[in-house]
Amino acid sequence: MTLLSAHNTKLVTRNTKQIMTEIGKINHLYVVKEVDFGIYLDGGDLGEILMPKRYVPEGTMTGDNLDAFIYLDSEDRLVATTEKPFAMVEEFALLEVVSVTQVGAFLNWGLPKDLFVPFREQRQPMEEGKKYLVYVYVDTNTKRIAASSKIEQYLDNIPVDYDLDEEVDLIIVNETDLGYNAIIDNSHFGILYKNEVFQPLNPGDRIPGFIKKIRTDGKIDLSLVKAGYEKISEFADKIVAELEKHKGFLPFTDKSSPEDIYKAFKFSKKNFKTAIGALYKKRMITLEENGIKLLIKE
Repeated sequence: MTLLSAHNTKLVTRNTKQIMTEIGKINHLYVVKEVDFGIYLDGGDLGEILMPKRYVPEGTMTGDNLDAFIYLDSEDRLVATTEKPFAMVEEFALLEVVSVTQVGAFLNWGLPKDLFVPFREQRQPMEEGKKYLVYVYVDTNTKRIAASSKIEQYLDNIPVDYDLDEEVDLIIVNETDLGYNAIIDNSHFGILYKNEVFQPLNPGDRIPGFIKKIRTDGKIDLSLVKAGYEKISEFADKIVAELEKHKGFLPFTDKSSPEDIYKAFKFSKKNFKTAIGALYKKRMITLEENGIKLLIKE
């Protein structure tokens, strides 16, 4: 270890393979030296990267490894932070416009430097105070992180490779006459049909979902519930739990509205009826004129 008194700096050397550090993502990086104003991380092919003192976790020392998000500051210098933005490169997010200038719009993405959206990447002129669903990318020429509201160009660019009933992460895009368009795992478009959705959904909502059907044209139908017995059993368990919380009786029948059933159980009337049928066959409940009653086992 070598001490540089002029900068109160600690240095450490190591023999490692070349590190590939990605701008706009969280990287696991090695602390190579400490300075009065922060620490420097080994950014591999990008060189040493400063993490300002205000972001350095207490007790961090030379030789430690840190998870750090890498981006360019207002002077286009690489900088590291332990803060995490609302979205990283190759991700989508609903972000608010904080200002509009002559060169483009700027979004709040949770970091001190706002996220830039060039005019050419705006589906429609952005307005301050409004929120837009955008894709975050690195400009290949400037290496700056930017965003685009023309999200279609970043989706469906790789072959569909999902299994039926596979659980996926969804981001709601917008509502249509058919239902809701959604982004699947940051890579494909899919649709949730309106007659199968029994909860309020808004653009930007992040929810789990399931692959219901992959059509011959590659389009994907989605569901918020998994098909099959496994899920029905889960629904049945939820009904029993609610019965136990309400002294063994619930005022729901096959004539109850889908909205009331969803409000109580957070699943559809179709799944409610199927689960009730399964519980009735197991003689765990009785069907009363004005509701369902839990049978107490002797």
